Amino acid sequence: MEVVAEKKEFDTNKNSSSNALDPSSTLSTIANAAADKEAEDRERQARDLNAGFHPLKFVCLVYFSLSPYLFLNSATHLATIFHGQHKFVYWYTRRTPGVRSQTSYEDNIKKIVDFSTVEAFWVCYCHLARPSSLPNPTDLHLFKEGIRPLWEDSANCNGGKWIIRFKKAISGRFWEDLVLALVGDQLDYGDNVCGVVLSIRFNEDILSVWNRNASDHQAVMGLRDAIKRHLKLPHSYVMEYKPHDASLRDNSSYRNTWLRG
Repeated sequence: MEVVAEKKEFDTNKNSSSNALDPSSTLSTIANAAADKEAEDRERQARDLNAGFHPLKFVCLVYFSLSPYLFLNSATHLATIFHGQHKFVYWYTRRTPGVRSQTSYEDNIKKIVDFSTVEAFWVCYCHLARPSSLPNPTDLHLFKEGIRPLWEDSANCNGGKWIIRFKKAISGRFWEDLVLALVGDQLDYGDNVCGVVLSIRFNEDILSVWNRNASDHQAVMGLRDAIKRHLKLPHSYVMEYKPHDASLRDNSSYRNTWLRG
């Protein structure tokens, strides 16, 4: 009797182990999870529409560093308002001039809020301090979820960025136009865009648009033309492009640019 019981237990464990290693079972689980997530997204969008909101193509997620400069109101309050699935991420980094820190770049950024509708975006955006009030040097980043504003990130490592330099008095308007274009999916070649950055420096402010593939010359130049059209820059305005692998080699974001146009 004990032998029979042990055999049954052995067979049960064997079947269980076999199922755990079965690739088709794993793929089925992944497919079911993806289907559940898609259904949840549709339900969220339906709720937003029924409530009279205007869903964005992507849901956005905002991050900030532990700095008193970025927000005009309570970030803790904002963090309780929104929730989404497919997100953008807003990052903020602030360095003290002349001070070397052992704190890693990633440790300086914190999550604030995510949003999925036009209305929610404006609630969040209106709580952000304007670029003109931020100290030097500061970087603001708005990136698609899952893509960190790092040259080494898997979505960025083969890409690069278009660089646009502005006088400090006018950079805020162009930054806002660029943020709205990214969130509203208004840029041509938008699927190739990873995110946008505003770098506040002592003598100038710099906007940059990061893309996935630096070797796709047509997409790179097409994105340049789309940026110029959307920001209403003169056709003669010179933008600069730099691949991220070049930035890794010289440890610089904006020096030694690779292409001007």
